[in-house]
Amino acid sequence: MNRGRARSSATRIKRRNKVGRARPGRTRGAKLHRLRRRRPQAGARLKRPRRRRLAVDPVTGAVSGTTEATVRAAYAQGLEQGRYEGGELLLEQSVPPGMLLTGVPLQAVIAAGVETLRPALIPLADAHAVFARMEAALAAGLPLSVVRLGDGEMLALAQDNVMDIATIRSEAPFLAYAGVEVPDLTARNLLAEAVRGADLVGVPLSRKPHFLPLLDPVLRSHGIDVRSLRLTDSLVNYNLHAAGLLARLMQGRRLLVIGNAAHALSERLAAAGFTVTGTISPVRGFADIGRVMAEAGRTDFDLALVSAGIPAVVIAWRLAAEMGKVALDFGHMADGIASGKETL
Repeated sequence: MNRGRARSSATRIKRRNKVGRARPGRTRGAKLHRLRRRRPQAGARLKRPRRRRLAVDPVTGAVSGTTEATVRAAYAQGLEQGRYEGGELLLEQSVPPGMLLTGVPLQAVIAAGVETLRPALIPLADAHAVFARMEAALAAGLPLSVVRLGDGEMLALAQDNVMDIATIRSEAPFLAYAGVEVPDLTARNLLAEAVRGADLVGVPLSRKPHFLPLLDPVLRSHGIDVRSLRLTDSLVNYNLHAAGLLARLMQGRRLLVIGNAAHALSERLAAAGFTVTGTISPVRGFADIGRVMAEAGRTDFDLALVSAGIPAVVIAWRLAAEMGKVALDFGHMADGIASGKETL
């Protein structure tokens, strides 16, 4: 009896040792333990699944950690929602109670509404009208300034009257590159004076937040009635070129080229057969306007092309008002011609 028990015990020990030689985690019990889901104890905090963070390339906009199809689908969904809330929903809310408007697309409703507002519309001089005025001034030796307002000019004019400084700093860090170190209320007021005195003012047609929607509040904050200005499209520089009028305007005239791209632009103009009698470069913001005017006063020219960021508005206005010249706020058109992207 004892020998049987001993033999039985030895067998069990032998089997146990054999199992014990297996690698950790390979036993049947360990496998079952891994497969079995533990039920949370009462009152225990559940762990939330880790969110997968998506990395967006700041240059290309590419998204890692998800598929391109997923990104496109999310973008399309957001775009559709934005279109609805910014258009169809507003129309829904405008239809009188108990009435139904169907079979009329949103665009037709907007067009009909604009037509009823025709008396409030302000005419803009097109490229041909602007060319005619500039050509006449050049022929008669009369002063004329054509300035343009974009988002940079709007935000510079909005400093501390339409928008607070902190908001402008946050939403428009590019203003320093464009020539205005926020806050600069002196530059703001000088810019307003130039807009008030310019012969033609290009205004943006885009209804994005920092463009046309700012025009009325900004001008009113400076006591300027928009209807007192002679207006054109803020892209008038490009429109003149597209219509073939820019070359006609420059032909046979002595040109003064102002701005950071002035030297490269002058070379392109000279190679195309135009006469450049002076270049002023660089232009380092509003603080440089006095030097630019002094150099311009030592140059014989008929037409000035000014590409100097936001200060270009003031420079073009002063060249006409103080020197009796014709000046065009040339903007990024200078970079396009200088780089060869725009042909003359």
